[in-house]
Order: sequence, then C-alpha cells, then structure tokens
Amino acid sequence: MATTTFPLAGRTVSRVGYGAMQLPGPGVFGPPRDRDEALAVLRRAVERGVNHIDTAQFYGPDVSNELIRTALAPYPDDLVIVTKIGARRDGEGNWLPAQTPKELRASVEENLEALGLERLDAVNLRLHGDDGSMAEAPEVALDDQMAEMIALREEGKIASIGISTASLEQVAAVTPEITCVQNPYSLLDRHDEDVLDHCTRAGVAYVPYFPLGSAFPGMPKVTDDAAVQAVAARHGATPAQVGLAWLLARAENVLLIPGTSSRAHLDENLAVADVTLTDDDLAELTTSR
Repeated sequence: MATTTFPLAGRTVSRVGYGAMQLPGPGVFGPPRDRDEALAVLRRAVERGVNHIDTAQFYGPDVSNELIRTALAPYPDDLVIVTKIGARRDGEGNWLPAQTPKELRASVEENLEALGLERLDAVNLRLHGDDGSMAEAPEVALDDQMAEMIALREEGKIASIGISTASLEQVAAVTPEITCVQNPYSLLDRHDEDVLDHCTRAGVAYVPYFPLGSAFPGMPKVTDDAAVQAVAARHGATPAQVGLAWLLARAENVLLIPGTSSRAHLDENLAVADVTLTDDDLAELTTSR
C-alpha cells in the first residue's frame, strides 16, 4: 500500500485497525467464548500498533465495550475508538432500530459510560439502509438524526460524526459534517464504488465492513475466489490477506477493521501490511469476476 496512515476524527491512524464485532458470542450476542483470549486480543492489537478500534454498545449487547475498557483503560493517547449507534438488541438478540433523536442521545450516553470516556472520538450513525436487517425501522428523517449528532458534537460528547449503511445520496448530503463512512464493500461486492469514489474525492475515510465478503452462510466469500487463491499462492500469503491488500490498494482513504477473537488470526490480519500486490495482481483480481 502506498500510505500506511490516514486522518480519522482529527487524528492520524494506521490503515489497518481492529473491529470488535467478533468479541461477543455467536451472532454478536452474549459473552465471549473465551474472555481471557478476548482481552488478550485487544491488548495484542494495541501492542502491534493498532490505534483505531471499531465497536458498538449493541455488540453483545454490553459486551465489546466492557472488554475494551477492561483490557485497555487507561487508553493510549493515540487510540481512536469509533462506535456506532442507531440500533439496539432485544433479549433474543434481534437487531432493532433506535434512530429517533432521543434514542441516539441515549445510545451515546451508554457508550460513554461503558467505555469510561468523557468524549467519543467518532460515532457512526447507522441508517436503516437497504440490507433488510431492520426492515421494520420507522422513518426518521436524516436531517433530524444529523441535527442530534451535531448537537452532541457541539456539547463535546462526541468529537466527530460518521455514517454507516448509507446511500450515495445520503453520504453526499452530510459530507461536510462527517469524518468517515462505513458501508459493505469487498472485492466480490463492489456495488458501493460510487460512495467510495465520492469519499476519496472528499478526503473522507471509507471503512468497509464485510471486507472479505458476507459473513452469512451461503453468500460469496473472497477467500473462496479462485483468482484470490492464485495470487495468494504466488505471494506466500493467505487468501484473506490478499482480499484485504486489494482493499488497501483500492484507495488511500480505505481503513480496514478486520475482526477476530484469536491472537493468531489477529497477527495474520495485521500482516496484510507486508503484502504488496503488483499491477498484474490487481488487474487479475479486479477483472476476473
């Protein structure tokens, strides 16, 4: 990758960060399978130079933030913690909308308390989107949601605003106010190219989730792709590292937040920084589908 860092929330972070979504139990629900290993993963990430951690109070719920605070507080000065609001979980683990201004404010307060912070570095506003995960979400105007986010920023509760699961029209409408966009994007799922290109032109960080394809059974996975496997074999790398390296090469404002609950997998993910794809590799990967 040409650059190893990019601005986020008014600071400079490594382009390879860490996502805490896999720390809770199956389905991002309940406690971790191995609490000691979860804490060790977080500490290892920071020891290895990760200074961008993505989390949410509804991961668990109440699990990933508690683990982050236990493992890392008092936090390193250069650590940027980004959280997400706009959803909640019920007792069965279902994902439910929480997008009214009152709910957004309450979610920020919950994240602050759980993480033991007076101000959140960045908060992603998770919109309804078109992925069907919150199909019953009531219509809450984006202007009303953003007004509450801006108020929270002006009050000093959050330092900067991001947006997630958003269309190009929505991203364009709020670009002057945001530091990052978090949308699904991978080598095999490039429907969000227009949003990525918009963010690149605007100097906004683009943080892809599902960077190796959908985590849901039966959906395409980057690591199963024949071209990815061939390039990986040539480089002595894993298919996951090649899929992540392709994203880093795609644009310099792309920030990765691969998640894992094991130290070995964490080390594998971070080693993507050592994988340099050639122009021929990139052409083969990009045009082979």
